[in-house]
Amino acid sequence: MSEGVTRDASVVVARDADGLVALLSAHFPAHGGEYLFLPGGRREDGETSWECARRELREEAGVTAESWRPLGSYAMTLGSTARVHLFEARELTCGPQELTPTEADFKLTWWRVGDALTAAEEGRFLLPAGPLALLLADRNATAWTPT
Repeated sequence: MSEGVTRDASVVVARDADGLVALLSAHFPAHGGEYLFLPGGRREDGETSWECARRELREEAGVTAESWRPLGSYAMTLGSTARVHLFEARELTCGPQELTPTEADFKLTWWRVGDALTAAEEGRFLLPAGPLALLLADRNATAWTPT
């Protein structure tokens, strides 16, 4: 990809058999504290948005999933053509996180969706893609149609 081009990203709502979702937290000094976020990140060269979602979920949360559902894709900013692709993942298998040195403080916890949405209302998410993905996944929880 050309330098200066913003890459697309993927964000994942990973929901276990009990309905809990995987949330990560980390300290972001530039933003004044600890924030919550969903597993996700930028696409690598040659990856599809779905491949990026699978990789990020495995690396950041140590989770793999058998069933996937797209939740939509949205522009990251008005000034960029890059998009963020939202997914829901189910039928999870948990393993070890594969964190890079810059992700070493990522802490994985499992939350009820309602509690995660309350945390979003309280401003505990730094970026908007996580709360949007949670809302879309929760809204369509009974209409699960995996791909």
